Amino acid sequence: MGAEQPYISADLEPKEFTLRVVIVGIVLGVLMTAANAYLGLYAGMTVSASIPAAVMSMIILRSKFFKDVSILENNSVQTMASAGESLAAGVIFTVPALLVMNIWTSIQWFETLVIASIGGLLGTMFTIALRRLFIVEEALPYPEGVACREVLVAGEEGGDGALAILYALGIGGIYGFMVKGFEITHHTVEGAIDFAATRLYAGIDLSIALLSVGFIVGIRIASFIFLGGVIGFGLLVPMYGLIYGWPNSPNLVDGFYLLWSSQIRYVGVGAMVVGGVYTLWSMRKTIITGLSKAFVQTSGNEQDILRTEQDIPLKYVAVACGVLVVLTFLFYWWGTGSSILALAGALFLACVAFFFAAVAGYIAGVVGSSNSPVSGMTIATLLFTVGLVWIVGDLLLDMKTADLMYATLLIAAIVASSAAIAGDVMQDLKTGHMLGATPKKQQYAEIVGVLTGAVVIGPVLSLLHDAFRISPTACMANPLPSDPTCSKALFAPQAELIGAIVQGAFGGELNLQMVFLGAALAVALIRLKMPVMSVAIGIYLPLGLSVPIMLGGILSYFALRSAHLRIDGHLSDEPSQAAQEAAKEVESRGVLIGAGFIAGESIMGVVIAIFIVAKINLHEIFGIGTLGNTLSLAFFAWFVFVFMWLVTRTLPRGGSFLSDCAMIFVHSIGRLMRSFSKIGKA
Repeated sequence: MGAEQPYISADLEPKEFTLRVVIVGIVLGVLMTAANAYLGLYAGMTVSASIPAAVMSMIILRSKFFKDVSILENNSVQTMASAGESLAAGVIFTVPALLVMNIWTSIQWFETLVIASIGGLLGTMFTIALRRLFIVEEALPYPEGVACREVLVAGEEGGDGALAILYALGIGGIYGFMVKGFEITHHTVEGAIDFAATRLYAGIDLSIALLSVGFIVGIRIASFIFLGGVIGFGLLVPMYGLIYGWPNSPNLVDGFYLLWSSQIRYVGVGAMVVGGVYTLWSMRKTIITGLSKAFVQTSGNEQDILRTEQDIPLKYVAVACGVLVVLTFLFYWWGTGSSILALAGALFLACVAFFFAAVAGYIAGVVGSSNSPVSGMTIATLLFTVGLVWIVGDLLLDMKTADLMYATLLIAAIVASSAAIAGDVMQDLKTGHMLGATPKKQQYAEIVGVLTGAVVIGPVLSLLHDAFRISPTACMANPLPSDPTCSKALFAPQAELIGAIVQGAFGGELNLQMVFLGAALAVALIRLKMPVMSVAIGIYLPLGLSVPIMLGGILSYFALRSAHLRIDGHLSDEPSQAAQEAAKEVESRGVLIGAGFIAGESIMGVVIAIFIVAKINLHEIFGIGTLGNTLSLAFFAWFVFVFMWLVTRTLPRGGSFLSDCAMIFVHSIGRLMRSFSKIGKA
């Protein structure tokens, strides 16, 4: 593959890493870090902030307050903002597990800062060393990096994407403020009934952020997450209640949640552990290829390097990595009180963090950072860490159980942060490579973005924990006076999972029967060639969270197929090139609007958390009542309609979207029936 020409020639010297870039990047980095931390703890998944950060950067830098802004300045801003967002993803998967295990009763700012800083900087340093290999020589596609480049170029050339995401940001913020601030509607509508000697449950979380997540990931992934929810709440909970009896609870819904939280969610634990290990095993060839390339030194003349190929010198990168490993040793020594375990942990970290940073960077180049199995890598890291700590801390040093669990989480948290940042850094560097950015200046922006996220994530987690409680388990151990039943606790599924694994390894509290059932289910899903991690997450999350994600996936399917129908005049399994281009335009607009909705609702969730901590209850101050379930659903449906109206503005002219949906539905049912008939004949 030949070398692609950058948007800005290497001969030019445009403004890039300027003071205004640093200021705007830090502000957006704070917002994106907070928003992604909230979404990840609330729903168990995060969404890449590169595109919304790029658009918001354009909105700010192209306002009347700034003049002569270059596209590379916009790129530096989105680089800083998305770095903090990705770091949040690694931290929220691991650090809150200390709350789950009751090792911490509140978020410790200093420890969180150290974990995020060391992990984020290590991931960044490792990817600097890998940039030329993966982006220039291997020329991996990095799909999200390419998409972000298109957004920036569209804004530079007068695209209307900025206006669309601005509308969506405002609408998402309004919805979040009304539902979470004024509490004019229920945030969840759910119910259960007695049926045939057992119980059935139905529910939906009224979140347009989750709806947008479903649209962005598409119907395939959304449907598998929903399938997991149906398996958990629709099959396993009723079966368990039928066989072993239902707990005494105030209502039927509470009984469902009690059985799910005490029993069935451990099925999700087992499925996620097996799924995470299998995901890495299935990508072993890709991993080996990536690592083999990472260990091959590149050759070439270091003199007279083009501006677009100037990285931070590798000798400085090596020194920085060495300093970070030493700091890690000191941090582990301070945290665990054992120099031997600290030394083993630091050396283990140096090897494993580079391994997973290389894996995450390479896989992100093939499938995108949103699809990179960071959760699977975190779980695999955790299992290796448990083995290391058990051998050194338990067998050799005879440390206490609580100290063993704490040491395990300290090591795993830094590795998870390193892997989480690596894929995003590579995506950003790919965007910069295509735009003609100076790599070393973009790498400086990455470092500032990581440090910004590291400083912010501790206070944000502390704020969210004080306002809602992070994880139901931590909440039940120390409930809020205003929420004694923990109904508003953030789910934090990955943190609950990691806490359960560590406690099971050292404390013997893991529900092994259900874990083994989940492992067996994962094996069956693997044999059926289904994405086991998506289904496992669905089992581990309440069904109500899966429903809006599924709804978003369905809306995405109908919107894209409507574009096929309007261009080709009929529906087929092989749409024309023109139809695919039209669908791509609809999808791009939907991603922009969905990103705006997610950012708006998520940021508003953080704002409401500030109000709660400040003892400001808008619901009580204004005396606003809460609508019933029917009107709450109607209120949510109106915003769903607005979402689709904005998305379908980019459909080709001609026809009605409702009539298109009817035709698509009939065609889809026909395809489904034909599939069943083939299975029957087979």
